[in-house]
Formats: sequence, structure tokens, C-alpha cells
Amino acid sequence: MAVKPRSLVKSNRASTISWRVRVALLVLSVLAVVTVVVTNNLLTDRFTQNTRNRAELRLALYGGNLLSELRRNAIVPQLLARDAALIGALNSGDYSQSTQRLISFVDEIGAASLMLLDKDGRAVAATDRNRLGSQHRQDPYFLNAVRASDTVFTVLRRESGGYSFTYSRRVESQGAVMGVILVEVDLQKFERAWAGISDAVLVTDSSGTIILATEPRWRGQSEAEALRSDPADNAIQRAIQATSDWAAFPADAYVQGEAVMRMETRIPFRGWRITSFTTYDSVREKVNGFLALEIMGFAILLALAFYFLSRKTALRMALFQRESAELRALNARLQREIAERERVQETLAVAEQTLAQSQKLAALGEMSAAVSHELNQPLAAMKTYLAGAKLLLKRNRPDEALSSFQRIDDLIGRMGAITRQLKSYARKGGDSFTEVNMNDALASALSMMEPQLKNRHVRINRALPVQPVRVMGDRVRVEQVMINLLRNALDATQGVDDPEIDIILAAGETATLTVRDNGHGIDNLDALFEPFYTTKQPGEGVGLGLAISSGIVSDLGGRLTARNAEGGGAVFEMQLPILTNDTEIEAAE
Repeated sequence: MAVKPRSLVKSNRASTISWRVRVALLVLSVLAVVTVVVTNNLLTDRFTQNTRNRAELRLALYGGNLLSELRRNAIVPQLLARDAALIGALNSGDYSQSTQRLISFVDEIGAASLMLLDKDGRAVAATDRNRLGSQHRQDPYFLNAVRASDTVFTVLRRESGGYSFTYSRRVESQGAVMGVILVEVDLQKFERAWAGISDAVLVTDSSGTIILATEPRWRGQSEAEALRSDPADNAIQRAIQATSDWAAFPADAYVQGEAVMRMETRIPFRGWRITSFTTYDSVREKVNGFLALEIMGFAILLALAFYFLSRKTALRMALFQRESAELRALNARLQREIAERERVQETLAVAEQTLAQSQKLAALGEMSAAVSHELNQPLAAMKTYLAGAKLLLKRNRPDEALSSFQRIDDLIGRMGAITRQLKSYARKGGDSFTEVNMNDALASALSMMEPQLKNRHVRINRALPVQPVRVMGDRVRVEQVMINLLRNALDATQGVDDPEIDIILAAGETATLTVRDNGHGIDNLDALFEPFYTTKQPGEGVGLGLAISSGIVSDLGGRLTARNAEGGGAVFEMQLPILTNDTEIEAAE
């Protein structure tokens, strides 16, 4: 009997093993594909339904919040129409306290704004002072409120493209219509809240016109028109994304050929409806997470199969050793880089210290130059006056010499004022504060500035509250800030034909003093409060007034700001923590 060679037997066995391995790998691959496809379909259906349920719940919450805001503001006109103070103001024509009364209501109500119109449609009181005096005789909310006996709701398109939502009701006195109270509802806050989510949301009225939307372009259009428009790089583009081709979702709507989930519900208010478009991205992410785990598991199985079937263990070990050597070399290089970075950081710390010292020397040099420049002129003038006085005394003219001495005394006073400014700038605030009446402090500051104001013939417009505005602080330093602001406003109106200064004192969350002039405005707002910065001519000041004022206000826990007014001129605003009854109790404890 013939015997097969041993080498031939080994060759047949190797061929058999290789064939079986190939079949096993093919079966494993087919199993992986089938498992991934089935898992994808099952999980897609499950997570799609979960996403739809959450979208429905979220949409119901949005509609409920919107309806709650509308109903909460609907009762406000009825209450304000019975307010005795507002009715009395319409009867007497004295609206000096009406605006302040509306401002006291607006925070408690939560409305966007409140406005009181007289019977001619003129705004006589408003929380937005810019609307005082405006005419609304032809506006629908005024006409409809005068004709109706109940509260009227009006939706108007603004020139900016948005909508205003107002409740209005007529105010009656002894059966006669005296005016209209107007309450503007702030529904734009919902748009701002919706803009931070992943959905696109819109609200339509009974005619199908979009009145609220996360995308400003949608307002004023129908839903069909909005979906045909090009999406912008904002809430629309975040909410409407193309899904994977192999996901096979049952799309509710298509925008620019891309599938989205559309949810709609009715708001029980004048036929309004709210609609949201939700992307399938969250579904895709969750499904992809599970599929990634499955694919990773099959990949690990394949890797193990190839590892145990591999005949190149020695080569792999050599590769591992080489990689280990490379890692050790990389570790050593990283250690050297770390040491180098530590040396650089030490050098940087030394450089920062040097830079800080240089900045101190630069500030000292700048201060010395400013003081030297301001003091050199009085010293030179004093030298001249002394020489003149000496000559006059020799000529036996003591009266004229006395006049020179008087001028020298004035120059000494001016030099003292300059040094006092520097001392005031360097002085820190005191630790003990007392109650300060801002009304009295302002009256005192105006009294001290009265000669300069009368000399310049400046018109002063004051808007002061009847009740005293109280803060905790140092009255002398508060008056110093007020005088500095008034002096700056007075200097800013030089060269103006009709100089005018507006002074407004208001009490809200803070005590706010606003000083506005009709000068030429501020050129450099960034450097305005820096020490030694001034736009005055040499000899008129060292530029420490606003720097001192800013430091005082900061010590008192407030802030001092400046800006240019829209109609020209500058506006300075000092805000200090207001003193309330609760504050007094805490201070006593």
C-alpha cells in the first residue's frame, strides 16, 4: 500500500484549516452585518418614538407658559383702570407722579411696559420715558379700547419685523372716558428662551400668520412660506439637519429636502397654534452609540481570531519592543521639555516682575511730568511778580506791590489745589459710613456750584423724586463726586450757544444720579477715568477729577459710567446701593 509523504499530509491539513478559517470569518462578517441592520431598525423606531413623546411634552409646556403669561397680564388693565391715583391724574392733568407710579408697578407685574394715554391719545405717563408725549390716537389699541367696555387685546406688526402684544382698557371717571391704560406683554422672552434649544419653534395666529418664531425671518409669513425660505445659520440650521440615508425614519415634513419631526398643538387663546420642528440628531446619536458598541465587539472578536491564527508572534514582539523603546525615548524627551518649560516659566515670572516695576516707574514718571508741568507755570509767574514787587517797593509804590503779592497768593492757592487733587487721588476710602440723603447732597452741591452756573448762564433741568433717596456712605465724598460731575458738564458746554445741563435722580434697585450736558461729547471713553487724562488746556487741570470720582463711587460699592448721548453731549451716571428698611435692619444687627 502506498504511503503519502509526510509533507503532503501537512499540506492538506494546512489547506483544510485555512478553508475552515475563511468560512468562519465569512460567517462572522455576515452575522455582524445582520445584527447591525436589525439593531439599527429596532433602536431607531424606539428612540424615534421617545423623541416624539419628549417633543410633544416640551411643546405642551411651551404653550402652557405662553398662555399663562397672556392670562396673567390680561387682568392688569382692569386693575390699573381703577387706580385712584391714575384717575386723579387724568382729571387734574397733573402727571408728575404718574410715570413713577407705573414704574413701581411694572416690576411686580412682569409686563414689558406700561403706558397711560389721555382721552386725546397722547402718552402722559410711561415706564419707557422716551415714549412720553407720543401720539396714539389712530392706533387700534386706543380706538378699540375707547369703543369697548372690556379689556382689548391687540397684535401689531412693528417696523423692525417683530410683533407687539398689548392689552388696553379705557379709564372712566363718573361715566366719562378719561383715557386708556396700555399694558404691553413681553412674549419676546419666550423667543429668546426657545432660541437656546435644538428645536425650531413658531406660533401662528388664527389666520395662520407666524407671530412668534425662533427664526426672525419667519415672522409675518405662513408656515409654508417659512419652510420654503433659505435656512440661516442659527436656530433653523441647528434644528433642521439631514438624517443618515440608511436610517429610514418616517419624516413628518421636509425643509429644503431634509427630514424633520413636526409637532403641533393648539393654544386655547384666539385660535393660536404652536408648532415645533425637531431634528433626528438625538435619535441618530443614541442609535450610533449602540451600533458602535456592537461593531466594537465584532471587531474585537475578529482581532482575537487573527491574533491566535497569526504565525508571526516573534515579529509582533519585536514590534512591541521597538514601540516600547520609542515610548521610553518619547518619555525622556517629554521630561526634557517639561524641565525647559519650568525654566521658561521662571524666566517669565522674573520678566513679569520687571515689567510691573517698569509700569510703576512709568506711572511715577507720568505723574511727575504732569505735576511738574502744572507747577512750573505758577512758579515762573511768582518769580516775575516778586521781581516786579521788589522794583515797585524801591520806587515807593506799595499799593501796586501789594497787588503783585495778592497775585502771588492766588498762585499759591492754585498750587495747593493741585497738590490736594493728588492727595485726594491717593487717599483710600474710610471704613465708617452713615446714611446720606441724595436729595440734600445734590442740593448742597448745586449751592456750591451756583456762582459758576450763574456766571455761565447755564440752564439746569432737574427731575427729582418726591421721596428722599437714601444711601450709605460719606456725604462729603458723595458731594465731591457730584461737584466733579457738574464741573465737567459745565466745562463741556463751553462754546455752546444755549448751554443746558439735565440732572435726574431716580430710585429703583439702585440710587441713580444722571448728569447730561449738550456739549460736544467724549472722544476717548476708554481713557476717560484714567488718572492724568484730560482734554483741558494746560493749566486748567491735571486730569484727576474723574479718576478720584470713580474711586470714591467704587469705595461706596457703586459704579460710575459715561457715554455719549444720541442727540449730542455726554451722559455721566452714578449708581450707588440704595438704602432700604431691610438694609437698615441688617446694619443694626
